[in-house]
Amino acid sequence: MAMTRAELLERIRKAVDVEPLERAAAVAVAEQLELEPRGLLDPLLEAGRELGARGHGRTITVSLNVFIPLTNLCRDRCAYCTFAKDPRSPEAKTYTLEEVRAISRKARRAGCSEALFCLGDKPEVAYRGYRDWLGARGYGSTAEYLVDACRVSYAEGVFPHTNAGVLSAAEMSALRPCNASMGLMLESTSRRLRERGQAHYYAPDKEPALRVAMTREAGELRIPFTSGLLIGIGETPEERVDTLYTIRELAYAGEHIQEVIVQNFHPKPGTSMAQVPAPSEELMAGTVALARLILGPAMNLQAPPNLSPSSLPLLARSGLNDWGGVSPVTIDYINPEAPWPELVELRRRTEQAGYRLRERLCVYPEFIRERPEFFEPEMLERLRSVCDEEGYPASSRLS
Repeated sequence: MAMTRAELLERIRKAVDVEPLERAAAVAVAEQLELEPRGLLDPLLEAGRELGARGHGRTITVSLNVFIPLTNLCRDRCAYCTFAKDPRSPEAKTYTLEEVRAISRKARRAGCSEALFCLGDKPEVAYRGYRDWLGARGYGSTAEYLVDACRVSYAEGVFPHTNAGVLSAAEMSALRPCNASMGLMLESTSRRLRERGQAHYYAPDKEPALRVAMTREAGELRIPFTSGLLIGIGETPEERVDTLYTIRELAYAGEHIQEVIVQNFHPKPGTSMAQVPAPSEELMAGTVALARLILGPAMNLQAPPNLSPSSLPLLARSGLNDWGGVSPVTIDYINPEAPWPELVELRRRTEQAGYRLRERLCVYPEFIRERPEFFEPEMLERLRSVCDEEGYPASSRLS
């Protein structure tokens, strides 16, 4: 039997005052958001805002990064992606280590603290020419090459954060000494999206079980980790909720998920999903608030500002406490059609919403302050050397 609006409002309030939202109520809220988002939006946003403020006060954070797409070759072909290129494309690109060094130096001069390594998943499996390119340089895999690229960036004074698709435990272990944090968007736990005609049919690395397993292994390895969901790619409201509950279970088990991203699908010309409408701003903000009620007050909850530039006031009301990475040096190579907001403008709009914008590193302050077991001693020493006693950068462009 469907819950009435009054019953849903009672469950939402209970999630603020008593305990996290239970699954049945969360599904009912998600379904209502899909059908008529405005029906529950204001009380849902208020609940998310109140719970977020309980955990993070009136602060929203941002990381200044340089986006380094080490290679845009990828064996996956997601139906919404323009990042992945065929080796024959004139836009195909793999960075040399000297190019990594040069862009890292430029980023450091611009005040960036994070090097976001985002790259295609296992292209050496699909492309012999690229496999030969790696072999000629002494590497057996992209992951091996990535370790050296991260070392170069780290040596130049920026902290690497790697999102390289599905990695093995051994590959993550090799990356851990030169990465302050790592991440993998869960995107969706729906196996249905791997079926013919769905967004992930041609993407073997989007198999949910693989992504759940990597996230769990990252916890076992004590790696500060980013997870998240992608909304609007064909998932149902119930599947959206299942993804959030899976993330919550992984976070409880590993105590390593430092942030959860709620990201909205952005249609791109030239893809098979080019005509699929993006989620409404109400659905996006409502999903962020729902995530807050499921994940609780302490979790760092993020929504990318460049994908919802007209919705920042609404998102600021939803219970998020982070805008993610913004680069003064590079574009968003995953969403090149969506420019980063200028830092001054982001601060102005954040303050207009009643919040303080504060810079962070790619690792959140509480990990730097209280979780030494998540870092190699040298990494922890370097992180703390550039931070104040709270774990925020001692020197910031926002000061």
